[in-house]
Amino acid sequence: MRGERAAEDVLPARVTVAAMTSPSADPGPPNGAPGGLADGVDRRDDPLVGDVLVGDVADAGRRDEALAAGDLRQRRITAAYAIAFLVFLAFPAVELWSEGGWRAAVGLPLLALFVLAYAGGYLGRLLGMRAFRWLTRAGPWPWLIGLTALAAGLTAILGLPGLTCLTYVAAGAGATLPTRQSLSAIAACGMAMFIGTLAYTGSWLWASGLAFWTAGIGAIVWGSVAMSRHSDALTRAREEKAELAVELERTRLARDLHDILGHSLTVITVKAELAGRLIDTDPAQAKAEIIDLERLARDALADVRTTVSGYRQLSLPTELIRARKALQSAGITARVPGAADLVDTRLRDLFAWVVREGVTNVVRHSGASTCEITLGADEVVVRDDGTGPGGEMEPGNGLTGLRERARQVGAQATAGRAADGGFELCVRATEPAPPRPTAPSSLATKTQESAR
Repeated sequence: MRGERAAEDVLPARVTVAAMTSPSADPGPPNGAPGGLADGVDRRDDPLVGDVLVGDVADAGRRDEALAAGDLRQRRITAAYAIAFLVFLAFPAVELWSEGGWRAAVGLPLLALFVLAYAGGYLGRLLGMRAFRWLTRAGPWPWLIGLTALAAGLTAILGLPGLTCLTYVAAGAGATLPTRQSLSAIAACGMAMFIGTLAYTGSWLWASGLAFWTAGIGAIVWGSVAMSRHSDALTRAREEKAELAVELERTRLARDLHDILGHSLTVITVKAELAGRLIDTDPAQAKAEIIDLERLARDALADVRTTVSGYRQLSLPTELIRARKALQSAGITARVPGAADLVDTRLRDLFAWVVREGVTNVVRHSGASTCEITLGADEVVVRDDGTGPGGEMEPGNGLTGLRERARQVGAQATAGRAADGGFELCVRATEPAPPRPTAPSSLATKTQESAR
């Protein structure tokens, strides 16, 4: 029952990447420690780890759909404002209607064609309405040139009221063209408005005012569209960063669970086998081993709980003690330092993981009779006299995880056959450790051995 309660304690551990959308988030844990996700991650009110790791990635398509829906809403708003702006063309329409004659007969259909072309371009290009897609199928430039030609025809019929149609051309350019082309087209419309108004009225004030109005409307539309594009790009970047954080968390969990459970379960297996052999010949010792098994199982559950919570830290002195006990249980002679004072503080967490992974591999794979751990200010070596795996470390195992941890703190991990036989795991800082006060020699050289 106590084991079941301990297991239940592990399950509520939660993790999310919602806060990873913060631009200040940093996906890498400091000093090579497994840690959690970067700053800003809240694990309090989220689904279970497995669910969120799989679910968030699976929901990426739905998030893209939501982004597309938001973009569609923005495009609808832009099109609605642009079409509503056509209300100002009611004034030249009324003027043509009241004047009658050939100007009305030619001008009203021309004005209606301009309205349909202008509105249709927005509906086809921004909203994708099939009936109007042909207007901008070849791109926005043919559509804008057509609007300009219609505006020129209306100017020839109406004079200055027709010239104001250039304002709509400027707005269309701001909504549909890339930034540089858009600003150039808007400036051209403003200049044409200035020259035309000056020619019709002879007033520099009117010419300047209408030119500023035309260019201003185009610039406002361009700014609104550009802001929408940047907002969409930022939202997509944040979503991609959140998905990347999920992948980083999955990698962290896989690596840490391998390192932690691999060691704990190896020691538990060895002790269980030992208890099985002693149960008939030495029941008292077998009972002691079983009690120790319970302790190891509880420690493993606690390790899993802290790993999933994202706050897993190792202590090098503690790992040295655990290594000695694990080697003892496996019947391997252990030469383990009794202190870690000489090790640079920035490397102690990494070296603790090295000791754990190295001893786990010795117990599990090596068939060794002796294992020696040596520590220096910027180096740790785990060496045995067994056979071990041949060649260099292979991707996908715990040694690869050590390489990743080592890179994070500027160190290098190597593993392979030792020069004098056996297997050797070595992690060494690529940058020299800062000078430290000389530790007492008794602490630097103290080792403990235990024979089978």
